[in-house]
Amino acid sequence: MNKRKSGQFMVPGERLGVIEEFMPGPGTYTEQGVIHSKIVGRVLMDILNKKVSVYPLAHVVSVPRTGSIVVGQVSRVDGKSATLRISKIGKGDLSGFFTGVLHISEVSQGYVETMSDACKPGDYLRAKVISEKNRTFHLSTADRDLGVIYAFCSACGYILSLRRGRMQCTRCGKFERRKAALDYGKGAI
Repeated sequence: MNKRKSGQFMVPGERLGVIEEFMPGPGTYTEQGVIHSKIVGRVLMDILNKKVSVYPLAHVVSVPRTGSIVVGQVSRVDGKSATLRISKIGKGDLSGFFTGVLHISEVSQGYVETMSDACKPGDYLRAKVISEKNRTFHLSTADRDLGVIYAFCSACGYILSLRRGRMQCTRCGKFERRKAALDYGKGAI
């Protein structure tokens, strides 16, 4: 008879039961007919279905995947690409950072002459992960709801306002180009 109860704290290697009384579920492994905890977590003894599982206590780390919408700050721009320091996946903040690369061919549906017409270092932008090739997150801002969501004046550093499709600094009056998202300047970063 098994003395384990649902909700008990488990560490890897702890005995949960035998395969004659339970089916092994998620978070478990079997060794010589004995079911053990594979992870740190809480045990769930499903008596009705004769199944034992262990569910993790720690949160799973979020990692960008192909199709994910990410938000980050532009750290570097050269003629054909920009590097983005990704800090959010969807609406969720990350505890660390990932790096993504936006190539000039993925900025817009139309022609973009130089990457500095799309974004500048310090800008915040929203992009879609289109590939994870070679452990690099390749990004796109070609959709209307993707692109720069906050930009800063390259002359004085003040936040740029979007007016009639053009970016303008309200402090020094300088006009700049960016590939702005449809909701530029609205909402939190």
